[in-house]
Amino acid sequence: MSQETLVTEELIVRQSPEAQVIIRLLLAKIAELEARLNKTPRNSSLPPSTAHPHAKPAPQKKTSGKKSGGQPGHAKSERALIPVEHCAHVVPVIPQTCRRCGEPLAGSDPEPLRHQVWEIPEIKPLVTEYQRHRLTCPCCSASTCGELPVGVPHSQAGPRLVALTALLMGCFKQSKRRVALFLEQVLNQPCSPGWVVKLQNQATAALTPAYEELARQLPAEDVLGIDESPTKEARLKSWLWTFVASTYTVFALRTTRAATILQELLTDAFDGVVNCDRAKMYWNVGRPQWCWAHLKRDFQALIDHPDHQVKRLGRDLMHPTRELFRHWSRCRDGTITRAGMLRLMRPIRQEIDNLLLRGVFSGNAKLAGMCEPLYDHRDWLWTFLEVEGVEPTNNASERALRPAVIWRKLSFGTQSAKGSRFVETILTVVETCHRQSRNSFEYLAAALHAHFAGQPAQSLLAAA
Repeated sequence: MSQETLVTEELIVRQSPEAQVIIRLLLAKIAELEARLNKTPRNSSLPPSTAHPHAKPAPQKKTSGKKSGGQPGHAKSERALIPVEHCAHVVPVIPQTCRRCGEPLAGSDPEPLRHQVWEIPEIKPLVTEYQRHRLTCPCCSASTCGELPVGVPHSQAGPRLVALTALLMGCFKQSKRRVALFLEQVLNQPCSPGWVVKLQNQATAALTPAYEELARQLPAEDVLGIDESPTKEARLKSWLWTFVASTYTVFALRTTRAATILQELLTDAFDGVVNCDRAKMYWNVGRPQWCWAHLKRDFQALIDHPDHQVKRLGRDLMHPTRELFRHWSRCRDGTITRAGMLRLMRPIRQEIDNLLLRGVFSGNAKLAGMCEPLYDHRDWLWTFLEVEGVEPTNNASERALRPAVIWRKLSFGTQSAKGSRFVETILTVVETCHRQSRNSFEYLAAALHAHFAGQPAQSLLAAA
């Protein structure tokens, strides 16, 4: 039973003035607490993983009543057979006797049924021993030792082993103990968690030049998607920042969420568009495009609020917002032209601006507090209409952050600044390789081979 049913306005006015003030304050506090309890990923910035699977709303689309999985008559999907000459072994299976009468059989089938079995070989590390001879000079009696060839690491791990170790932690989200266990039990490579840390530091050193080159390129970008997520560095609260450009992504792990990080990485040279949420540290960086996906969740929060005035404005704002997304989707898939979308957006823009102004002068503290900054900076809601190539949402940076958030939940952050440098570097390289359709393992192995040879890694801007 809600507080409106228990405490009516008629009951309140019968109390003394002091009691009325106290009751109204308590009712406002109860409404605020109820609004907090009703927060879900649909009406707030809570991640989807925080919702219980059974708490999700029922799907709007009606179920077909069919069983899950492939339906009768669907196109068959199967692994294609590889050519016979590519098989490691070919074993003829020839019947000796007739399956019906038992008579001996002879000959062979010119077109036998082919059955291929895939298996991985027994894994044994390839160990190369370098014997460094020490010879004594007959003239001066000085001892000279043979130098390792160029590119041979001074540690006991080759470039591909270091690359795999880095990927297991940075891409496949395994702990150092799990990585050591995998190397020992699957690859037959003796390993300890301490050695994994050493290999991690080697990977960081090899990838740092490519990482720094990407970071230096950020101020020159026309459009950037920026977002951040909390994490830990030892006992310090930290934030993992992501900067998403058109062909690459840069991560930065810092112990602050202040705008100084934006100044550090973007400098005064950046004058492009920033896809972002409405956090204040973004207000003085380039030209913001506030995320409409965040706004849609905020409007849903208004709809879910117990106050009827708040609920009404939320519904009124949600209708044109859905139209906005519908027109944007049609423009993106080519159903309508950009000029057609701009024409359809004009009345939507005017309607939303008017609704925000209504919230500013509603006399409701909840609505005024939300609508006033939106109306004052309403141009930042519509940058995507004025600058081609700008998305109305910040989904690109949120998608880039998702693997990093999963890593954080599994690892609980880093234990040192060196660990933080490894995380931001490996996440940057893996995500950038994915966006450029590169093989991240081959890139890491090549970067480490170049590092051991005293050469820089291949640029990740080459494909830009």
